[in-house]
Amino acid sequence: MPFLPLYIAELGTTDVGEIAMWTGLTLGATPMVTAISAPLWGRVGDKYGSKLLVIRSLTAFILTKAGMAFVTAPWQLFALRALLGVFAGYGALTISMAAQSVPRERMARAIGAVQTGHRLGPAIGPVIGGLLAPLVGLRNSFLFAAAFYAAAMVLVLVFYEDPPRRPAAEKVRGGREVFSHLLRLPGFVLALFVIFGLQTVDRSFGPVLPLFVAQVGVDPQRVPIVSGILFSLGAVAAAIGSQLAPRLLKHRSARSIIVSGTAIAAIALAIIVVAPTVWLVGASMAVVGLAIGVATTAIYAVAGSLLPADAHATGFGVMTTASLIGLAVSPVVAGFIGGSGLRIVFMADVALLVVLAVMVARRLRDTHGFVPSDALPAELGDPRPL
Repeated sequence: MPFLPLYIAELGTTDVGEIAMWTGLTLGATPMVTAISAPLWGRVGDKYGSKLLVIRSLTAFILTKAGMAFVTAPWQLFALRALLGVFAGYGALTISMAAQSVPRERMARAIGAVQTGHRLGPAIGPVIGGLLAPLVGLRNSFLFAAAFYAAAMVLVLVFYEDPPRRPAAEKVRGGREVFSHLLRLPGFVLALFVIFGLQTVDRSFGPVLPLFVAQVGVDPQRVPIVSGILFSLGAVAAAIGSQLAPRLLKHRSARSIIVSGTAIAAIALAIIVVAPTVWLVGASMAVVGLAIGVATTAIYAVAGSLLPADAHATGFGVMTTASLIGLAVSPVVAGFIGGSGLRIVFMADVALLVVLAVMVARRLRDTHGFVPSDALPAELGDPRPL
């Protein structure tokens, strides 16, 4: 991410607005396609286990990341990323795998732990990318990325086993019935919109941040490493937020946690618009990451606790679809509007966060903490925080 706009420029694109546009399209291609496939792969995971599907996904990442080192035009990057979306979707499966491996009263902690892993990758990766780019070249950096995915696949193959299968239910429900049931769960649709909005804000910086860093006076040779550090600040802070959320949920309502997180993130982004300096951008990225990390884990935990046993991976697949739609739409929109002015992207993020805060404050039930799972309906294990 810290050097993708530079790589597109190396491929022959010179206009800043066009670079931002191609960066947004390239970053959005995979999640746009994965948004369609994630619930379907989740349904397969509910039936046959998730390990094989995760290995399939990682194999696709290895091949496509390596292929990106040999492209000659921006459209080829876009095509590879779109192809990857057909086989991607390991994020939803890993969250479901963790949530199914623990009792429901520990679900928030398990989800927070896995989301910390999701965050630490983007935290370390941009710094590694920023360091590798001048050392080995932009193209070879993609080969290093493929090697990291290969290492992840080996870890899954060697160390992970699917949990024991639960006894089959008396009636096996079809996919349409399961999806319909999920959408009727109280508060589930609201949770999907909140997940979408938080992901949209979180991933809107990719196409514009390196260009924004260059505009605030950073030496062009230092833009990749400075951008990598800024991305990493936000990702590390989000990882901390993912660990903090389960502790907060023991003492505060989900509504107050999510409203506070979105409001704090909006204020931090507004500071970037008013006073854009490298130091303020770094501080704001850290605050935004922490706030969004807390709010995201909180909404995943309360929505995940609503899921019936025979639709666990499917439910997380649907939630991931909401996240991936945000991930797909965000960089594309940011890339296009960034061509008219980079600050407009941050202003749009502030507006969306305010909308999310108002919606959650009005529509999310103010339940304090979680109800013990043994006091809930057996078929749902529902802590009713929504």
